[in-house]
Amino acid sequence: MSRKVEFYYDFSSPYTYIASTRIEKICEDSGAELEWKPFLLGGVFNEIGSKPAIEIDNKIKYLKEDFERVARYFEADFNFPNLFPLNSVRSMRGAFAAAEQKKLVEYSHQMFREYWVDGVDLSKPELLGEAVSKVGIDPEWFLNRIGEQEIKDKLREETNTAIERGVFGAPTMFVDDKMFWGNDRLSFLERYLNGEG
Repeated sequence: MSRKVEFYYDFSSPYTYIASTRIEKICEDSGAELEWKPFLLGGVFNEIGSKPAIEIDNKIKYLKEDFERVARYFEADFNFPNLFPLNSVRSMRGAFAAAEQKKLVEYSHQMFREYWVDGVDLSKPELLGEAVSKVGIDPEWFLNRIGEQEIKDKLREETNTAIERGVFGAPTMFVDDKMFWGNDRLSFLERYLNGEG
């Protein structure tokens, strides 16, 4: 039986976007199954009392340069959006709606690109609707679905589960009983999958 890598992600995180361009190949090369796990990063911050980088002047100044540097290194298309941070609640609820259409992975890649490459404000329903139409999901159905309590509850439950498992940021990956946090730890995840530590 192959190992399973659980990939906790939120569209608002630039390092998670970069990790999303790498994680599939790492799992494929290692013979691991990849499970995409949408959750709400802001909900985690609120629960554990963590400050987002945007609220720390010295940190965000550095990170804006670092995002560009890391994206270039991994050859990921990247344009820092005019709107930052993204209110990702609607788009993250949308991941569960997309999963019902068996389009979770395609949807996730598209939303990451919409925000981190094209700078689309995915918090706006009309723009989110346009974005989901690109992956073959009916926008009217989608926007109605993400407003339903069942979908809201799914995102809340997944976020609470992430907190219970020790998640404090994104991206976070789990394999076996090991947790790996951050795009810069994907190499350690890969080594672990390959039995190297």
